[in-house]
Amino acid sequence: MGKVLTDVVCRTATSNDRPLRKIADGGGLFLWVYANGNKSFRFRYKFHGKEKSLTIGTYPGVTLLAARRKTLEAAEKLAEGIDPSAAKKLASIERKIESLNTFELVAWEWYEKQVASWAPSHGTDVRRRIQTNIIPFIGDRPIAQITGPELLAMISKMEKRGAFDLAHRVLGVCGQIFRYGIATGRCAFDLSAALKGALTPHTAKNQNAIRPQRVPILMQSIAKYHLTGDYKTQLGLQLLAHTFLRTTELLAGEWSEIDFDRNIWSIPAERMKANQDHLVPMSKQVIQIMVELKKLSGLSKYILPGRNIMVPVSNNTLLFALYRMGYKGKMTGHGFRSVASTILNESGFKSDVIEKQLAHTEKNKVRRAYNRAEYWPERQVMMQWWSDYLEAAEKRERLDCFHGRGIKRGAARGGYGTLRISKGGR
Repeated sequence: MGKVLTDVVCRTATSNDRPLRKIADGGGLFLWVYANGNKSFRFRYKFHGKEKSLTIGTYPGVTLLAARRKTLEAAEKLAEGIDPSAAKKLASIERKIESLNTFELVAWEWYEKQVASWAPSHGTDVRRRIQTNIIPFIGDRPIAQITGPELLAMISKMEKRGAFDLAHRVLGVCGQIFRYGIATGRCAFDLSAALKGALTPHTAKNQNAIRPQRVPILMQSIAKYHLTGDYKTQLGLQLLAHTFLRTTELLAGEWSEIDFDRNIWSIPAERMKANQDHLVPMSKQVIQIMVELKKLSGLSKYILPGRNIMVPVSNNTLLFALYRMGYKGKMTGHGFRSVASTILNESGFKSDVIEKQLAHTEKNKVRRAYNRAEYWPERQVMMQWWSDYLEAAEKRERLDCFHGRGIKRGAARGGYGTLRISKGGR
């Protein structure tokens, strides 16, 4: 039987006042015309002796040509022993599952499970990388259908603008999301692993820091900063040098964290990069700085308030102060940590004690659970030693008695000996 339907017939057909009119096209395809003017294509067939009907689509959204093509596809499934209606339902279910397993949805599910264990600043960084560098490119794609070239194209956009470090970090985030997808049954492969060799190699650049030999000049410059700059900024730099906290950890410090009776600064986990409580033994010099800052902070809850006492001073305040002293490209707030680590290690202090005071994250998960006050007596001695060292540097006193075998022998005996600071020399 030849084809009956044409585009003109489909467009002008009416139900002739009947509730439903069925116009056959051949091969099991029908145009159903309803009294209200709606029209749809249907495929009529038999499966295991039972008559069934498969909706192809509504006209004119689905054209006659498209309806015939879909009818042929359904007939081919039927010839293979597959029920076209069941196949359509299964495809619909799969599409629904895929819509719930887009990379974006899996990414945010992974993020919500992880963010509680991160420091707030790290959580913000990861969220920004997902929102800005991932979602616009592959967010709406089912995670199981994303291809290697597709992922590489996304990463390459970052490399083209010179953001090589960011490209590596974003790929790392993608890898964690893919691995979470594997664990939850949403995908089978971590595509990021195969792409690592395709990225432009990048070596992380350390924060600028002066050499230990330049510490006296730096501390002397800071001690005179009030002559040309703000006294509170000078005290902030001195506090950063003596405690070698991360700049963000220091600037958000609140007076409620300071215990002058026990000489301890207790920083809560939510303000630490490693998301663990951290204790800072306050040396005599740090206490003196704190007393001065208390006078200047007024009614603010912050140790270093900004012009608006309701918020802490900005990171740029300390950084630009270093710039004004001639240390642009030579020293940063983070550089104080590097300098302290170098000098303390060279002076015979145990690396575990230094790492604990630096609040570095322990890679070993078992050891990571150690008490926040671990090595506390050694840390108290070390932090007082460090403040004495900086004070001697600031006052142009000899530093050689702080270094070498005298300290190491004292350490071997379980202590760090008595420090003798003699006048004269540098």
